[in-house]
Order: sequence, then structure tokens, then C-alpha cells
Amino acid sequence: MRTIEMRDGVVRMIDQRKLPHEVVIAEMTDYRTVGVAIQEMWIRGAPALGGAGGFGMALAALESQATTRQDFLRDLERAGRELFATRPTAANLGWAIERVLKKTRAANLSVRDLRELVIAEAQSIADEDVALNQRMAEYGASLINDGDTILHHCNTGPLATVDVGTALGCIIEAHRQGKKIHVLVDETRPRLQGARLTAWELMQYGVPMTLIADNASGHYLYRGIANKVFYGADRVAANGDVANKIGSYKLAVVAHENNVPVYSVMPTSTIDMSIATGLDIPIEERGEEEVTTIEGVRVAPAGVKVGNPAFDVTPNKYLTALVTERGIVYPPFTENLLRVMDNGEG
Repeated sequence: MRTIEMRDGVVRMIDQRKLPHEVVIAEMTDYRTVGVAIQEMWIRGAPALGGAGGFGMALAALESQATTRQDFLRDLERAGRELFATRPTAANLGWAIERVLKKTRAANLSVRDLRELVIAEAQSIADEDVALNQRMAEYGASLINDGDTILHHCNTGPLATVDVGTALGCIIEAHRQGKKIHVLVDETRPRLQGARLTAWELMQYGVPMTLIADNASGHYLYRGIANKVFYGADRVAANGDVANKIGSYKLAVVAHENNVPVYSVMPTSTIDMSIATGLDIPIEERGEEEVTTIEGVRVAPAGVKVGNPAFDVTPNKYLTALVTERGIVYPPFTENLLRVMDNGEG
């Protein structure tokens, strides 16, 4: 199945908290439960959150008891605010919610037809994600050579999208094309998305890989073992600065110091042209238990002060290129992103 889908008024998603030990499909029929799933990371990854945002709005449309268009729109807008507040850094979540709202506001239809419109738009968001991820995978695979060892951060495979994946999708596509590659998967503390999810996905596809501790990445870059770095993006500023899972910035700086190219892969829906630089991107601060415990077992002293930013920002100077469904974007990013977003050209 897809990471997230909707059938007969029920949203079904893979509960990623349970992986890799078991595959559990969570079912939900109200948008607030979708919000909990987003907040507590049953589902994560920017494109997957776009799908969740769309389907959450579809459930809100089904739940609404409104009998007038005005009241229906009010219910949808309230649901949209609640869903967006669950993960404010992820651009795709807000993009999908606003896309549904914009389509609904523009339609002069009965409440019954508006409900159908919202459901159809949510499905379109999901279907489009799969198609554009495949295009991204093909563009990104062109950057990978036979014999490459690729260092990958966090999780960007099918689980991070509706299907196919972003950065990991490029890697899987290169493997599918017959290129002999090896992937160094960093564990990605504190939630271990690399160890739990990326390693599991690559094993399902038969892609050769080695799991490494986060702090080992510098060793592999300095020794020349890793010759490419790939990761995703949760929001991209107009100048090409990339907000991604915490640890991405440090990885990019060390790669740059060792002349290793760094590629960030994302759909254009992740690019926020209203934000000038990465310094303007809001960074989500998450609960201390993610740092002080591992699978419920406390590893830090009681009462210790904890900082837990979920993301950091990689300044554009450390990025070799951005890979989108519209093509590969090279520096100067400010100029080229504007062209891509205005004209749809890579």
C-alpha cells in the first residue's frame, strides 16, 4: 500500500513508530486524529505530510455538519488551522491545506458537492505526489554514478512520501537502473529515522547499505569513502537555504570541507518563495523525552535541561544542487529558483 491513502471515508496510514519491528496500519475517520498522527510522527516526511494534510481536510469535510456554504468553509478553515499547527516547519503540510481551501473557496457549489470537491482534491494531491516523485527520482539518479558510495541522512524513501520517495527515491532508482552503489545510512538521532526506517526500506529493495552512527559521517567523508551526500528538505527558502532534519547542516559543512557534493531533493511544493532566507524559517522544538529516552528507556539524568530542535538550516553555499520534479537546480539559487517556480523549468 501507499504510506497514506483514503478509502470509503477512512484514512489509512502506516504507523511508522512501529517500524521496523512490525507493520501496523492505522485507520482514522476524524481530522483531529490525523493531527495527532502528524504531531506524534506516526507519519512524517514533508511530502507525506502534504498527503496527510489533504486527507485530514477531506475528513474534516465529511465531519462537518454545516448546511450552508459559509458554515462549511468556516469548519474547513478551523480544521486547516488545527492541522497546520501540528508541524509548522513542514511547508508541504501548509501547502496542501491551503490548496484544498483555495479550491473550495473558489467553487460556488452546494455543501454536498463541496464535500466531494475536497475529497477529490485530497486524492489529486496524493496521486500527483507519486508521479512527481518518480520524475525526481529519475533526475536525481542521473547524479549518481556506478560505484558511488552515498551518505544519506534521515528518511526520504517511500515512507516519507505518499510513495517512491525523494532523496532515497533517487538512490533506489539508481539501484534499479543497475548502478552498483552503496549507501551509508546514518542513524539520525534523536528519533533514529535512519536506523529504523531508511535501513528497513533499503533492505526491502535489496540496496547494499551500511548503518553508521551519526558522529561517524565525518570519518567516511574525510577518508574519501563517501563521495556523495543526499538528503531531503522540509522547507526551502527563496535563496536556496534548506531546512531539513537536525544534523543536515553539520553534515553539509563537513562534506563541503572534504569536496564532497551535497544534493537536497524536494518537490517544488516544499519551496517557500515567501521566505527570503533560512533564518526566517520557523524551527519546531520537540519534547525532551525524544532526547532523554530511547524507546521509553531513560538514558539521561532526571531533571537535565534539554534542547530538541527538530530541524536545522543548511545555507545555500554548502549545497551543490537542489533536485526537484522540474529538474536539477544549480547555483545561483536565488535566480534559478525564481525561474523554476515562475516558469516550471528546471
